[in-house]
Amino acid sequence: MTRIIEHLSQISERYDALFVDLWGCLHDGHAPFPEAVAALQEYRAGGGIVVLLTNAPRHRQSVARQLARMGVPEDCWDTITTSGDSARAAMYQGAVGAKVFFIGQPRDQSFFDPLKIVTDPVEITQVPLDQAEGIVCTGPYDPMAEPAQLRPQLLYAKQKGLKLLCANPDVVVDRGDTREFCAGAIAALYNEMGGESLYFGKPHPPIYDLARRRLAPLGDVPDERILCIGDGLHTDIRGAMGENLDSLFITGGLFAEETRTRRQPDPAALDALLKREQAAPSYAIGFLR
Repeated sequence: MTRIIEHLSQISERYDALFVDLWGCLHDGHAPFPEAVAALQEYRAGGGIVVLLTNAPRHRQSVARQLARMGVPEDCWDTITTSGDSARAAMYQGAVGAKVFFIGQPRDQSFFDPLKIVTDPVEITQVPLDQAEGIVCTGPYDPMAEPAQLRPQLLYAKQKGLKLLCANPDVVVDRGDTREFCAGAIAALYNEMGGESLYFGKPHPPIYDLARRRLAPLGDVPDERILCIGDGLHTDIRGAMGENLDSLFITGGLFAEETRTRRQPDPAALDALLKREQAAPSYAIGFLR
């Protein structure tokens, strides 16, 4: 049974580390949530470790710079793990070949920055689709456009037998009040068309393996002392369930309407949603605070 709580501090003593989602949990794509920042600062002041765990399709240094520009203070987190880091390692190990067709926005070109942790990395070259051995997708060219607009390119790729490396399994995110499509929507469409997509972010195991490696130098924390926090039932909560980790569902993010969240979720609406989605977060709260 999911327990609705008012504040993180009600349960924080049970956990030595938090795996915290960014978008919809710590910020809205434009600015940080002050109550969320304060809650994480308080948790760290009490000795807890905060690992920011995001499906951002970029390396952690890029995400850290983005957070700084947004005004997220560095004292509310310890380290960052990104879907981009996990996916980049796979790319440089040759998961989709050496010649790749890139689907994404120019701002995500940092995905192709050199990666020192891979021994003998594959030399990656971006090429037109008809020359490609595989596809790297960090997101749609236009996040407001329906992914179906890419159907012709995806059909051609499927006929060539190309694998699609999905650097961000999120299907949608809310930037302020605007909902945008992510790479996960394109990967899902490719799968529906009979293609093969490779995933490395939440809810899939590679990003949790990387998060544990990032956590290890900061403290020896067993799984039962880790709490995952996020607003994505299909990513944050499903990933935590798959890893047998406790989770705190932020209902005021992607599922605010379904849970009738103002400050807190409506218990009946929350229960109906969780039953429909077959999700079982340990706790729920309207917004991280």
